[in-house]
Amino acid sequence: MIQKLRDYDFTLIITPLLLAGFGIVMIYSASMVTAVVEGNESTHYLFRQLTWFGIGMIGFIFCSLFPYKYYQKFMKYIILAIVVLLVAVLAFGNSVNNAKSWFQIGPLTMQPAEFAKLGLIMYLASVYSKKQAYISEFNKGVLPPLVLTAIILGLIVLQPDIGTASIIFLIACSVIFSSGIRIKHLSVLIGIGVVLVLLVVPYMITDERLSRFTGAYQPFETPDSDGYQLIQSYVAIGTGGLTGEGLGQSVQKLGYLMEGHTDFIMAVIAEELGFIGVILVLGMLAIIVLRGIFIARKCHDSFGALLAIGISSMVGIQAFINLGAISGILPITGVPLPFVSYGGSSLLIMLISMGILNNIAMTVKKRENETVEKKPYENSKNNNTIHYNRSGKRWQN
Repeated sequence: MIQKLRDYDFTLIITPLLLAGFGIVMIYSASMVTAVVEGNESTHYLFRQLTWFGIGMIGFIFCSLFPYKYYQKFMKYIILAIVVLLVAVLAFGNSVNNAKSWFQIGPLTMQPAEFAKLGLIMYLASVYSKKQAYISEFNKGVLPPLVLTAIILGLIVLQPDIGTASIIFLIACSVIFSSGIRIKHLSVLIGIGVVLVLLVVPYMITDERLSRFTGAYQPFETPDSDGYQLIQSYVAIGTGGLTGEGLGQSVQKLGYLMEGHTDFIMAVIAEELGFIGVILVLGMLAIIVLRGIFIARKCHDSFGALLAIGISSMVGIQAFINLGAISGILPITGVPLPFVSYGGSSLLIMLISMGILNNIAMTVKKRENETVEKKPYENSKNNNTIHYNRSGKRWQN
C-alpha cells in the first residue's frame, strides 16, 4: 500500500480538486441572485454544478487508474464519436446565445465541442508519437493528421463557436510544435493558417461579432451596449482591492454583471476576495500547467509526453483567453475559466483530463522509484570484492 502511495502525484490530485471545490463555492455566491430572478431556487446552479462534479469525480478516478497507453487502441472510435457528436449537434442541438452547440439531457446540457478538445489532443498525441521516425518529412509525417484537425475545427466554427475553435487550434499548435516538427514546416503551417483565416473571416463577420471587438477595445464609447459587460467587470475588479468586499458581498452580481457565474466569474472573485483571491486561483492554475509540462519532460514515452503537453496547454490557453476577455485584452468569446466557471461539460472534461495526467505522472514516478531502488543493488553488486578460498574456488562477499 505504501509502495502504491509513493507513485501518486498528490500535487495533481489536490490542486485540481481544491480549484473545483473553490469554483463550486464561488458559483453559488455569484449565481444565487440570478437563479432567483429566473424563477428558480437560489441553489439551482449550485446543485447542477455539484451533479457534474460528482460525474467528473467518477471520470477522474477511473482515468487516474486506467493505463493511458490503452487509449491508442480505441483512438478510431474516440475520433469517430467526436465527429458524429459535432455533426449531430448541428442537426439536432439546442441553440444557446445564437450558437447551436448544446444537447439537452434532462435538466443537464452537454457541449460536444468540449469533448472534442480532449479527443483531438489524444488523436494528435497518438499519431505524432507513431510518426517520430519521419516527423521531419512534411507530407508523410506532419500533414495527414491536420486534415482531420481541420474537419473538427470546421464543424465547431459552423456552430458557430469561435472561442472553442480558437482554443482547439492553439492546443493543436502546441502538440504539433512539441512533436519535433521542423521550424520550416511550422512556418509553412502558420502561413497556410493565416491564408485560411483571411479567406474565412469575411464570411464569418457579423454585426454581433464586430460588437465584441468594439466592446473589448472601446468599451467606454458604448457603455450602455457593447461595452457594458466589460465596464461592469472593471468595476468589480477595481472594487475588490487587495482583500475584497467579503465572500458573498459582491454588488455587481446583483444584476449589473451578466453571466457572473460563467465566463466572468473571476471578476466576482476579484470583487469578493480581492487581489489575494485572484492570485490564489492563478497560482493553482499555474501549478497544474507547470506540473503537466514537468511530467511531459520526464516521460520516456512520446505518446504520454505529447498527451501531457496537450492537456497542460488546454488548461493554460483556456485560462489565458478567459482572463484576457474579462480584462479587455481579448474579445469576449464565452470561454469558461477552467475548473472554476459554471459549466458541466467543461468541468467534466477538465477532471477527466486531470485523471489522465495523473496516470501519466504515476507511470513516470513508478519508473523513477524503480530506478532508485535498483541503484543500491547495482552498486553493491559492482563493489563486491572477489576472494579465493584455500581450495582455489572463487567467492564473493
